[in-house]
Amino acid sequence: MDRPDSKLATKRRITLMRKFFDSEASGGIILMGVTVIALVLANSPLADLYFGVLKTYVLGLSVLHWINDALMAVFFLLVGLEIKREMLDGQLSTWPRRILPGIAALGGMIVPALVYLAITWDEPQLHHGWAIPAATDIAFALGVLAVLGSRVPTSLKIFLTALAILDDLGAIVIIALFYTSDLSLAMLGAAALCLIALVAFNRLNVTSLVPYLLVGAVLWFFVLKSGIHATLAGVALALTVPLQPNPKKTREEDAPLHRLEHALHRPVAYGIIPIFGLANAGVALSGLSLDVLLSPLPLGIAMGLFIGKQLGVYAFSSAAIHFGLADMPAGATRLQCYGVALLCGIGFTMSLFIGALAFPENPELTDATKIGVLMGSALSALAGFALLSFAPREKIQVREASSM
Repeated sequence: MDRPDSKLATKRRITLMRKFFDSEASGGIILMGVTVIALVLANSPLADLYFGVLKTYVLGLSVLHWINDALMAVFFLLVGLEIKREMLDGQLSTWPRRILPGIAALGGMIVPALVYLAITWDEPQLHHGWAIPAATDIAFALGVLAVLGSRVPTSLKIFLTALAILDDLGAIVIIALFYTSDLSLAMLGAAALCLIALVAFNRLNVTSLVPYLLVGAVLWFFVLKSGIHATLAGVALALTVPLQPNPKKTREEDAPLHRLEHALHRPVAYGIIPIFGLANAGVALSGLSLDVLLSPLPLGIAMGLFIGKQLGVYAFSSAAIHFGLADMPAGATRLQCYGVALLCGIGFTMSLFIGALAFPENPELTDATKIGVLMGSALSALAGFALLSFAPREKIQVREASSM
């Protein structure tokens, strides 16, 4: 692939990262707003209308399923594009840059799952939800950091972004391995043919996005019918979109992956994720009591997010730094790193999504899942914000980029 000189490449990456922060952070603030709206609607005289619309069937699927299976496939497409770009040409393009966020993300998946299982151990029917507290919501977390502004060094924002991207990668693998239903070999075969066609487009240097998107739509249909969750079609499509530009063009911005990623950022941040939040965050709070909050499912999720995430992320990343496997993010104090570890407990979008897969067609467990996610995410957001607001900063700040 033709590359500009190193200075231009660095400037492009910094500009792209700033745009990412802007869109994700402001999208996170919007997501906070729609979460409040969803809770108000679900506990108002409009509750019957709210839930009725979500249960309305259109072309064979309910509105809620269209949101969770179709719109979220576009979200996973963007996630896949970000993962591919960061792995090949971004903050995760070399092993030294991957080590700290990678180890932190691993701890942030293992420890919350263990905390959840420890609390729900006597309830075997709840064990299938072990992965619910294992993912960080990057939009919400960056939204909190946006409110804090310059109190948090850029290196920690990049660290959180890289960690959340690897977290999403882990969640994708978990969904593919543990949250699939009865498989249809015929539909899987048809999906495989679509994937082969997409790989062929890539190998033949097809740089027009139209063939990829058309075959990708067909791929989504076959994956939907195969028993594998339909959103994984978005990830598969993303991995086949070329990162190199048309040979007749030399700018990296002309590469199909960059063009598609740029086109999707705003619709996903300002449209799809808020719609998902509005549809999935609504839960009736009537009859909510301390006994309900302390029941195994919501308590396991909440403590997995609030306790498990901060312990897993901070302990694993501290161990990596202590043993010389990685460096401390530039210009950051240990207390600030701990504050970011707290923010990793905000698991809203992916946690709700995995919860819907773990307990399908069970309204009681679905509501308990939402309560646990909201409780754990709120505790993590408030604690992280408070700590980072008062945490002392390094006297000498590094202006740009992280030390990862």
